[in-house]
Amino acid sequence: METPLLQARSVSKSFHTGEGEITVLRELEVSVARGERLAILGQSGIGKSTLLHILGTLDHPTGGEVLFEGEDVFAKDPQQLATFRNEALGFVFQFHHLLPEFTAQENVMMPGLLRGLSMSEMGERAASILDEVELGHRIRHPVGKLSGGERQRVAVARALVLDPPLILADEPTGNLDPATGDRVADMLFDLNERRQTALVVVTHNESLARRLGRAVTLKAGKLEPSS
Repeated sequence: METPLLQARSVSKSFHTGEGEITVLRELEVSVARGERLAILGQSGIGKSTLLHILGTLDHPTGGEVLFEGEDVFAKDPQQLATFRNEALGFVFQFHHLLPEFTAQENVMMPGLLRGLSMSEMGERAASILDEVELGHRIRHPVGKLSGGERQRVAVARALVLDPPLILADEPTGNLDPATGDRVADMLFDLNERRQTALVVVTHNESLARRLGRAVTLKAGKLEPSS
């Protein structure tokens, strides 16, 4: 049996507050195969973003483990984790997290520059992936002057520029009008199919979840198949 690309085993997460301990994830289980698409649905505040952050090693679970290609990611030290995120994961957030004073091309180059790749190589890679998301004509525009849909496509390009095996997306169409959101989703699906990049998407959008194919709902700290 093929080893899952990503697997969460008995993952729990609790927070300590002034009113006591709050548990948002309870021995949660999920696995994602290479090239698979998965939607995670659930009510606001239920813990979907917390789960995504744990799967992306941006937060640590209280209990359980997260495996990537069979290896426990939280056995790594902080520097190893940072390297793992840079090499294996791409992130797309609802609010972009782009540098508005930098151009589209410069924003997309950042992950490679952090890895130590050359300016010339990353300039070429960034230009190529921006062409793929139909922004080749905007590569030298500061992202602060781009539309919301264009900024989100820059974020998608940045997530994909190093060709990671997994993209984690938190409400990637949440701040976009329906037509623009569909366009961004189309591009994610196209890149998923051509590059065999796995997608895990947290969303409130049930239409988007249906298009992803496999959907689960976070309830009472565990994932259930969506109807």
